Amino acid sequence: METRIVSAFPGIGKSYYFKENPGDSIDSDYSLFSWVKDENGKNTKERNPEFPGNYIKHIKKNIGNYKYIFVSSHKEVREALKEACLHFYLIYPGIARKGEFLERYEERGNPDSFINLIDENWESWITECALEDRCEKTVLTEGNLTDFLKII
Repeated sequence: METRIVSAFPGIGKSYYFKENPGDSIDSDYSLFSWVKDENGKNTKERNPEFPGNYIKHIKKNIGNYKYIFVSSHKEVREALKEACLHFYLIYPGIARKGEFLERYEERGNPDSFINLIDENWESWITECALEDRCEKTVLTEGNLTDFLKII
């Protein structure tokens, strides 16, 4: 099976697509790999020293098992994908969609700390995505991930 690695911005539709197409895709939540776990298996505030290597290992392990592997769009993840010579698609919203995405985060129940973080960094993170190289980029001025997947 040919696998496409899709690095997608928060709220673009990774989890939605995964829930609708579970055998077709895997939603690789980077937070499961980037934080040290406590004795109850919950994330602490301490970064996992094995990250992002453990995340890349997880991604490589799943190549060939799914049509799509959805991964984080964080800069450190994109850099690790490039260092591992893994071809990926970067999908992110147009900069003008900020209000729409902030509403989306609120509607899906994200904590205020997450919404504020995105609000404060929106322009710089979208600009970083636009400047990314060594991947296939798509800016979605409308629609969501499902719309993009129909054309690749």
